[in-house]
Amino acid sequence: MPKTISVGRSIFANNDEVAGENRRRLDTAGVLAINVMASPGAGKTSLILATARALSGRLRCGVVEGDIAGDIDARLAEEAGLPAVQINTGGACHLRAAMLAEALGELPLGQIDLLFIENVGNLVCPAGVLLGERLRVVVSSTPEGHDKPLKYPAAFRQADAVVISKCEIADYVTFDSGTYEAYLRQLSSVVPLFRLSARTGEGMSEWVLWLEEQRRRHGA
Repeated sequence: MPKTISVGRSIFANNDEVAGENRRRLDTAGVLAINVMASPGAGKTSLILATARALSGRLRCGVVEGDIAGDIDARLAEEAGLPAVQINTGGACHLRAAMLAEALGELPLGQIDLLFIENVGNLVCPAGVLLGERLRVVVSSTPEGHDKPLKYPAAFRQADAVVISKCEIADYVTFDSGTYEAYLRQLSSVVPLFRLSARTGEGMSEWVLWLEEQRRRHGA
């Protein structure tokens, strides 16, 4: 059974201070933490699980799942053999540093190389809240449309990488990859953009290579 932490609606004025403490704790343990942000249904969990499978035997992955309620995603992670902790925000639209601090105490950090922090499904509220992560990844799926960067500039502008998910159905939902990238480049000319499918494996190798490079740069 995954560990569930209920934190309600508490708001901590010292969020950035706690985020700094989280980062130092993760750095000391040699864990590269990645804050994964996306709208509901973009495929965050599927991407994380597919990434963990692709990295099996190379890097050890762990997961912190953030949801308003329930523990479905944490159960999926545990069934896949990953150490996982569920955070239930009880209505809050994003994770906070203090929530992550409590979750870190429940994880075997010495057995984790990459920690994926799946934020609450939302591209507005999480954008301005530090957790202690080293990297921020924004995921948007092809059914959501190619105008996502234009509508949520703060999240995309702060991203260290952007993932277009569910590329296997792009032709069926009239997704224009070129227009998407043009909007993204208005916000950042250098952020890496990965087009992939967690279901078919298309594009996963480039994404995994990038993660391994980030681990070498920020981690061990």
